[in-house]
Amino acid sequence: MRTTNRFITAVIILLLAMPVSSFAQDGTPSDRPMYVTVTTMHWNMDNDDFDMDEWIATEKEFMDKVTRKNEHVMGAGFYTHLYTADNREILFVRTFKSWEDIELATARSNELAKEAWPDEKAADAFFKKQASYYSNYHADEIYATMNGAKIMTAAPTKDMVLYIRKSKFAFPEDGSQEEFNKLRDDFTKNVLHKNEYIKGYYPSVHAWGTDRRDFVEAFVVDSMVELDKVAGRTGELVQAFWPDAAKRAEMNKKLGKYFTGQHGDYIYTNVHQLNK
Repeated sequence: MRTTNRFITAVIILLLAMPVSSFAQDGTPSDRPMYVTVTTMHWNMDNDDFDMDEWIATEKEFMDKVTRKNEHVMGAGFYTHLYTADNREILFVRTFKSWEDIELATARSNELAKEAWPDEKAADAFFKKQASYYSNYHADEIYATMNGAKIMTAAPTKDMVLYIRKSKFAFPEDGSQEEFNKLRDDFTKNVLHKNEYIKGYYPSVHAWGTDRRDFVEAFVVDSMVELDKVAGRTGELVQAFWPDAAKRAEMNKKLGKYFTGQHGDYIYTNVHQLNK
């Protein structure tokens, strides 16, 4: 896909392979989420009565009565397939202040659910309906957030586009924390934060899941048209900060050693009614 390929070429943010705790403690704002849980679910393709508006209404009811009232959950959202390998995918994403809050959130959600549906029959009917939208399979990942996020200034009032780039780290013997910090800070502050088409940028690293090499960058944009503009603007900002071609080449060489070269690209739609 032309948009994604150009974007990949232009956007290079790298992470030195180090313990997660070192990033979590480096200049962490007191109000920043420390962990992100991502549950990948799949539509129940045998549900012949599926209606998108009813699904949104069902999940919004749960969001209003449980998730938004759960003090251990800092944020939450649903993301549906736009351009991924599986059109059945739905991501349920939540953010937390601490690892302890991840554990406390489950118990608190159970308490809030009992308060919201005290009648057992009504509760059974609601949760049966909610479960009917999904297949039995799901997968869970936990990521640790990093500094350098570009936080959205207001809650979305419309569906937005989420572009995710998942890269794999290399472990260079000649890498250093000092070099990594300088490269990352320069790129984040002078390219990503200045790119007006990027409404939100959220970097994170593997904390629990299938592959400790994972480095995940989430970019929020208004539309696919805006995503196409991100690449060109990123290129302009790169040249503005590194105007000398030789220095740009040197920068790319330094950055490149931190990656295996393997990556995956995923595009989802944020369902704006289902955000906390």
